[in-house]
Amino acid sequence: MTFGKGFTYAGNQVHFDKLGHDHWVDLLFFNRILRSTVVVELKKGAFKPAYLGQLSHYLHVLDDEDRLEGENPPVGIILCKDADRTFVEYVLQDYQRPMGVATYKVSQEKLKELLPDEEEMKKLL
Repeated sequence: MTFGKGFTYAGNQVHFDKLGHDHWVDLLFFNRILRSTVVVELKKGAFKPAYLGQLSHYLHVLDDEDRLEGENPPVGIILCKDADRTFVEYVLQDYQRPMGVATYKVSQEKLKELLPDEEEMKKLL
């Protein structure tokens, strides 16, 4: 599936094994313009510095095991509920890999549109 600006959806909850350890990536895309794999890690709460270590590790594995000749190194994005921009920039200084942090907002009205009503949910459960 292709999205705007050259993004091709590669999968969600992607599993890979490196050095006998299991790893899961929330969303994986390939951007044809950047010629890079793009890893998106979804987080329910506020940003934590440990998320960057996890993402850096995923990028390292993808760079070593998945990147083809002619492709650029993978890019990582952490998408979390809340983040203090100054703190994130401070923590990012120690990482060499291309990573970023963004926040999302959930619209209650939009969520209600997407979810079944209460009676339907009861039936499903």
